[in-house]
Amino acid sequence: MNILLVDDDEILARGTAKLIYRLGNHQVSITDDPSEIFQRCQRGEIDLVLMDVNIPGAEWEGREVSGADLARALKNHPQTAHIPIILITAYAMLSERRALMEASQADGFCAKPVTDYDALLEMIDRLGQKSNSGSVDHNSGRG
Repeated sequence: MNILLVDDDEILARGTAKLIYRLGNHQVSITDDPSEIFQRCQRGEIDLVLMDVNIPGAEWEGREVSGADLARALKNHPQTAHIPIILITAYAMLSERRALMEASQADGFCAKPVTDYDALLEMIDRLGQKSNSGSVDHNSGRG
């Protein structure tokens, strides 16, 4: 599976990508550039997005955006709506999780720093399989 890890912390992102590759045998690329996120997802290169909620300085369509904003934009675009998105954040309290998930339209949630890679990989595999089995209907918003 080709995973796009969206994170502004290059060192943490590289470590996470390496572990996901070693433990789950998934290809992981890293960016925090909204234009690259949309281009790669629209070209069909990405099977799943791991999206950090806090991306300081990220701008899309002339305004500053969060990972939740980018997730919602991907989910609302017919070409990318089927791509599973897992939000990763250190800042959302458990009580804020539901609102964040609803606002972003993401498919999953993971606390940062990731400490349980087995659980994350299980979620990646489950969402990836769901996306692949339901990929015929890309307009439903959920694969």
